[in-house]
Order: sequence, then structure tokens, then C-alpha cells
Amino acid sequence: MTSRYPAISADITSLFAARNTHAVEVAVLQPADPFLDMAGEDLRRRIFLTESETGQTLCLRPEFTIPVCLDHIASQAGTPRRYSYLGEVFRQRREGGNEFFQAGIEDLGDRDTAEADARSVADAHALLSLVLPGQALAVTLGDQGIFEAVLAALGLPRGWRMRLARAFGSAPMLEAALADLANPPRNGQLSGDVAALVLDGDLDGLSQHIAGGMEQAGLSASAGRAPSDIGRRLIEKAELRSVRLSNEAFAALKGFLAIDVPLDGAALALESFAAGAGLSLGAALEKFAARARAIKAHGLPSGQIRYDAAFGRPLDYYTGLVFEIVARDGERALAGGGRYDRLLTLLGAKTAIPGVGFSVWLDRIEALRETAS
Repeated sequence: MTSRYPAISADITSLFAARNTHAVEVAVLQPADPFLDMAGEDLRRRIFLTESETGQTLCLRPEFTIPVCLDHIASQAGTPRRYSYLGEVFRQRREGGNEFFQAGIEDLGDRDTAEADARSVADAHALLSLVLPGQALAVTLGDQGIFEAVLAALGLPRGWRMRLARAFGSAPMLEAALADLANPPRNGQLSGDVAALVLDGDLDGLSQHIAGGMEQAGLSASAGRAPSDIGRRLIEKAELRSVRLSNEAFAALKGFLAIDVPLDGAALALESFAAGAGLSLGAALEKFAARARAIKAHGLPSGQIRYDAAFGRPLDYYTGLVFEIVARDGERALAGGGRYDRLLTLLGAKTAIPGVGFSVWLDRIEALRETAS
């Protein structure tokens, strides 16, 4: 380690070793496409991009989860395997420097997802308790899987489920999506010919029409999105506009998002919601209850943990548990993480590998330590 590393780095790496993790280092320069495709809009717009001599788009490492997963796939290491890291990441930020330190654990391949989820929350809590002794902490849990199960149970078509799932974790995006779902906007901005093709769902005809228009305008089809991609997106938008939830279903969705209870009572609250709305949440609710029991078994203070049904994190690759830990009287997250069971397959793994992990912001931790000293 260099003198640039935070003073608490040695304590953190000792904790990681005691928790049976494999310390890993990943390159600062990373291929940009995985982040642009999978990380989510909030992170995408903060990335520092560059280009290699061969024209490959690269970026400065904006986080560790994707690079650690890529390295795991490349190494063909067996699972389960727990990786730890401590190093710099690079993001454009409104507050603080654009270059800062993160540390964390990525837990890959454990098929007991309830226990792995609980262990991730416990590891993050233990790390913060170590470096912020005496600091009261508050843990907020969400669940992407429960949210998607509710959307499916309400009978929403796939397009709407995908849009709402992508919005989960961004309050403005979710509010905008819900507003459109309650009052679908009219599709009046399309010309007559295009509107007719969109209404018929004629992708081939629409693609040809768009290609002809691009040619007349002197635009190359290879200069941007392909005519077929543009046509497909127009049809998808029209399909979304054609759906309007019943008042009862919309009220049920809003009622679900209003659930915010201590974790000890969360499974019962979800059961009561599902029964009252006439919905079956099936396996998603069973997984939630198993995780809550596993978290309790780790001895975490139950009074510090809440389940907020509307809570998500602004990264597109999460599939289940999401969580953040803050100082009791603070607002900025000190630690955040979640489950990402589809990520490694999307990154090129030949078999499905479940994963869960967290990271901590060392600059925010150091600021709290300075305030307390």
C-alpha cells in the first residue's frame, strides 16, 4: 500500500482476511461496454471514457463488481469463492473528488442465497462497526425480486415490467413511470404512415420506412441506431401507451410501495399485503422470509434494520436483495450492495453463477471519523 491509502485500510484488509476472502486487484482501465450496458443510467453518465490505440472504448474503473466478475470468469476459478478488494474508483461526482477509495466483498457461487445475502449485510455492518466504533448505524433493505413478483402478479405486460424494474432505485424515474401508467400519454407526435405501421406492429414495414427516410435525409444507417432498432423501440413505446392499470391494481401497486417496516415484521407485512390485494407472491416471498431469518441468525441488531418496499439502488444488474447502511443521523450511504444473479452470465460465464456483494465509501467513513475525533 502507498501513503495515499486511507489510514483505516490495514484494519479493513485484516477484517477481509478473517472473513475468508481472496484479495484481488483489477486493472484501472476497463472495457467500457459492460458498464455502459449493465451498470445503469446513474453510473453511466459519471464514467470517464477513453479509447485504446485499436479503437476499443475503455473507461477508468468506476466500481469493482463488474471487473471482479470479469476477472473471475477469465481465471476460470471454482465457486463458491469470496473476493475482497480495496482501491480507487473514478466517477464524476457533485460532492467530493472524482477519484476516491472503495472496499468491499463479492461473494460468488453460493447456492444458499438467503445465507449469502445475510452474510453480505453482516460483513458490511461488521466493517463499519470496526472503523466507526460507537457510531449508530441504520440499515435499509429492498428487494428487486419482490417488486418484480408484484408487477407480474398484477398482470402487467413484459414491457411495463421491464420499464418499472429499470426504474426501481430511482425515485424520479419510478414516479414518472407510474404517472405514465396511470395516464398513458397520447401517441400524437408520429406521422400518419408511421403511426399506422406502429399500430399494426409491422416491424419490417416500419424499418423500411425509417430507412427510406434516413436515405432521403442523407443519413447513414450505420452512423447511429439501425432502422430496425428505431422501429422496435417505437412499437414498444406504443405497446406501453396502450396499457392502463385498473384503479384497484394501481392502488395495490402504490400500497405495496408504501410498505416501510422493521425487518422483523416485514414478511408478515408482505403476506398481509398480498392477501389483501388478492396476489400470490410465491417463491419470492419464501426467499424473502428465509433471508430475514438468516439475517437475524447473524445477530445483527434488529432495531437498526428496516425493509422499504420502494427502496432500490441505481444499478441495473441487481436481481434480489439491495441494501444500504448509513450513520443513524446521516443521509449519505456508507455501504451499499445487493444480489446480481444474472450478471456473470451476461458477462460471458458459461454457467449461471449467483452473486451478492457490497462496497463501502472510504472517504465518507474518514469524514465521519474526523468529525467524531
